[in-house]
Formats: sequence, C-alpha cells, structure tokens
Amino acid sequence: MRIGLYDIDSAIPNLALMRISAWHKANGDSTELYIPLLHETYDKVYASSIFDFSDKSYVQDDMIIGGTGIDFKTVLPPGIDQMDPDYSLYDFKHNLGFAMRGCRFKCGFCVVPRKEGKAHSVSSIKQLITNPSGSRFLILLDNDFFGGDWESAIAEILDLDLEVNFNQGINARILSERQAQALGKVKFRNTRNTDRKLTIAWDQINDEKTVMRGVQRLMDAGIKPRYIQCYVLIGYDSSHDEDMYRVMTLRKLGIDPYVMPFDKSNTYQRRFTRWVNNRIIFKSCSWKDYTTEKSKIAS
Repeated sequence: MRIGLYDIDSAIPNLALMRISAWHKANGDSTELYIPLLHETYDKVYASSIFDFSDKSYVQDDMIIGGTGIDFKTVLPPGIDQMDPDYSLYDFKHNLGFAMRGCRFKCGFCVVPRKEGKAHSVSSIKQLITNPSGSRFLILLDNDFFGGDWESAIAEILDLDLEVNFNQGINARILSERQAQALGKVKFRNTRNTDRKLTIAWDQINDEKTVMRGVQRLMDAGIKPRYIQCYVLIGYDSSHDEDMYRVMTLRKLGIDPYVMPFDKSNTYQRRFTRWVNNRIIFKSCSWKDYTTEKSKIAS
C-alpha cells in the first residue's frame, strides 16, 4: 500500500507519524509525507494535529485522524506505539522521544494529565538513541521530566555524553537543589541544537515565589540567566498588568520571556506575543510605542 502521513502542525518531526511510518514499512508498505494534490493516489492517509487551533481545511473524511489537536483520548495501538521512529520520513538526523509521560500537576489550561495520567517513566534514555545517523543530540518530549526516574535518566545522559533539548521545559516551581545541580552537569540545548538553552515556565502570577526559587537554584548550579528561556502564559487568568510584570521581571533577570497566548484569536494576546517574542522589537521598542505604531498602521 501507499501511505500518506499528514503532519498538520508540528514544529518538530511528529513522533506518532514516524512510528506509523515504521510500522507500515515493516509490513511492506511505502510511506511519505502527505501531498494534498495526490490524495487519490494513497491507499490510506493518517493525519495528526498537536494544536486545536490549527488549520484543518485539508483534513478529509476518509483520513485516519488523531493527536491532541483532534481528540486527546485517541492513542496509537501498542504494536505501533512501541516502534522505533522512522526518521527518514523527515530526513531528521537526531533523536526524539519520551523518557516519561504524564504530569504531577493538574493545571486547568493543560490536557497532559487528562491525556497521559500521572507522571510515570516509559523508556530509558538509551532506548531513545535509535537514529541511524549516530547523532548524540536528543530532543526529549517529556512534559514533567523530574516526575519520572530522573536520576537514572540524568546518569544515562551523562554516560552517553548526550546533548539534550528538554522540549516541553522543566518545572521550576518544584525544582529541588539536587535536581538543579544535576541539570547543571547536562549539555542542554535549544531545539535546533545551535545554543545552550533551558526552558522553564511562569504560567500564573501566584507562582512567582516558587518560580523565582527555582530560578535561583538553577543559577546556584551554574546555569546563567542568558541560558534560560521562560514560557509566559497569557489570557488564561491574568490581567494585562500581570502579563507585563512577568515579562519585565524576567527581562530584568536576564532571562528570555517567551509568551504563549491562551487564545490566539484575541487581538491583545496576538500583539503582546509578537512584541515579546520578536527579540529585536522587544529589546528596542516599548509596548506603548509598539501598540501606538500598530494603531497608526491599522488606521
């Protein structure tokens, strides 16, 4: 069979689609990333979406669809979910996977606890290093890395001399001194593996004390603020003043704020996100000047 794999919105290679590709190839089928114009030539098409706000206008009734952006209850069958990823689908030269699933928290804005349950380990680090390229760079997709068997994971990372991107971030609110010291020994990297970067989050204003404690522990472990990026959720339960307070507090510390809008259709959230996340604009233009200029253009 000829199989089409439709990656609707992934910023990085879609792990589920790579596993589906590996399973079909093991059963003698050919696979490729989906091309809408060739829809009628496929025997079967799988579509995967990560975000519920993504454009799904190309999704058709005869597709097998899944992913958090479609239905967070749908999961891959065990036989497919245990396949090593087919990295050739994206021509991706590095490693990707989960060492643990789930989360210890139940934040109202997050589907992870409902989708994956409580934090639990699912794989050793060594089992994730399967790319034929021999790369020692690993993108970890864990939503709560320290909720699993983190000591064994860190030991493997150091033993294998890996460079690691903690793609979903580290929970600074409950980061212990021992965990921070362990992170200080890791070669943490950004998603593109071009620079040192460790991501944390400050999602709610009331978390300031615990987030700042985590930041201090990271700095005490030798991780400089310029190597830290912090997700800032806006539009969920915060005021405009609280959004500004968080990004400016982080900026003062030398940490890069990265705004995550809860509602991308909201004009304020879109504009604030663009202002903060465009580093050149954020460092050279005030919010007042930015909004004034936007208003002039709109009129």
